[in-house]
Amino acid sequence: MVARITNQPDPQQACPIEPVVDIVFSRWTTPILWTLHVEGRQRFGELAERIATITPKVLTERLRRLERDGLVRGTRYAEIPPRVEYEITPLGRSLAPVFAALNEWSEHLPEVEQARRDHDARVAAPAHRR
Repeated sequence: MVARITNQPDPQQACPIEPVVDIVFSRWTTPILWTLHVEGRQRFGELAERIATITPKVLTERLRRLERDGLVRGTRYAEIPPRVEYEITPLGRSLAPVFAALNEWSEHLPEVEQARRDHDARVAAPAHRR
């Protein structure tokens, strides 16, 4: 066995929450989980209406991924037309404190917007004014 010698830290050790961020905060995952947490069990069409900017294809892909990760459960009914209802699982619900903290932090968004405006104004200012 050859030992690997490097000055670079293992990415998993450098940021141990990276896998969590990848699962929970990938595009569309948060709005889906938030909606199911707040609104409860939803049919596909209801989710699509509540998250109006997501395409049906992407919603289907994300729901399948969330089911695979154990955060969402889809109950399929043998009806014509087929009906599927989605709900957040206990594992998904365990993220509620994370969402609550992020929701609380969102009060700082006006400060972020102001910082962006200030930064953009400095960057756009002519060199002699800096």
